[in-house]
Amino acid sequence: MTDAVSIGVLGLVLGMRHATDADHVVAVTTIVSERGKAGGAALIGAIWGLGHTTTILLLGGAIILFELIIPPRVGLAMEFAVGIMLVLLGLLALRRAPHAAGSEDSRHRHTRPFGIGLVHGLAGSAAVALLVLATISDARWALAYLALFGVGTLIGMAIITAVLALPFRSGRLASSRWPNALRVGAGVLSLGFGLMLMYEIGIVNHLFVGTPTWTAE
Repeated sequence: MTDAVSIGVLGLVLGMRHATDADHVVAVTTIVSERGKAGGAALIGAIWGLGHTTTILLLGGAIILFELIIPPRVGLAMEFAVGIMLVLLGLLALRRAPHAAGSEDSRHRHTRPFGIGLVHGLAGSAAVALLVLATISDARWALAYLALFGVGTLIGMAIITAVLALPFRSGRLASSRWPNALRVGAGVLSLGFGLMLMYEIGIVNHLFVGTPTWTAE
């Protein structure tokens, strides 16, 4: 019973910490910049966490159950996809910056953060699964850990997005220019971070040329 509680607490805590990774925060900031209320932003964060958890459970679970080995080039490609996504999010945020917050088509309001979460989960699932395999030998407990890790990520991202929404909300009340400047900043940050990530993975870690160097993390 003590072991079960320890695994549960560890999964939740590490999942919440995982939500604070820089690429995660940068990605959701571009979406939060289009929201006007902390409650709506928290929902977006939770949906992102749901998408992230879905991939973690599917791919991470497959790694645990079937002892899959992720080749370095495949692992780098999954992480490179995150860089591409950040660039696209940045460009989209810059294109929408002059418009009022909340102008996004309601049909994509929830599907976009879910899809972003799926891509982030794809990049991080191998690392999480390998960490679990190194510490938990029982596959059932390992899968339970993954599920709780996902729940912790979901909770953590909901909190983070709610907090990130506050400056945009306050800015709109104080000045019509302030929220737009923040949206532009979020777009530039996402674009720059994505390009930096793509360069590091594609060139420095030799995704396209040479021997790839990849460590799941």
